[in-house]
Amino acid sequence: MDGIFTTRFVGPYLRFHKYIYEQSDGRVGKHSNRVPALLITTVGRKSGEPRTNGLTYCRDRGDFIVVASNGGSDRPPAWLLNLQAHPEVTLRVGRRAFRASARVADPEERAQLWPLVNRTNRGMARLFHPGVTGRYDVYQRHTSREIPVVILTPERPPSPSRST
Repeated sequence: MDGIFTTRFVGPYLRFHKYIYEQSDGRVGKHSNRVPALLITTVGRKSGEPRTNGLTYCRDRGDFIVVASNGGSDRPPAWLLNLQAHPEVTLRVGRRAFRASARVADPEERAQLWPLVNRTNRGMARLFHPGVTGRYDVYQRHTSREIPVVILTPERPPSPSRST
């Protein structure tokens, strides 16, 4: 299954969103349909080239949380495969760019974070799909794979060393 949202419409929208986000240096694009959005740059697992994607996110204890839904497709998004091969990524959130490390949430973390990501990205899912909290619940219904939740932990600047 290719996902519940056709690439005919979603793909061009996502490319346009990424273009505006990049060209405005993060001044425009930090929200996508009123949901916080970031740009993630991964290293291509095959090409070794940088690959940038726009994703919606939520925050949890200083981390950025994203979902590898691929619109409910049975195939994971390429950015997930890239960060699994190379977990060091670059994030742009608004005008700030910084490095982060990425990892897929373990089952316990996923169970805790899933309701949070659904509340953040509700859209109109609850109107059209009874019993769901948000869009990711709808996507999960349409795929046989368990949709991963990804935790992006920003690099912390090293503490200043003390001179004696």
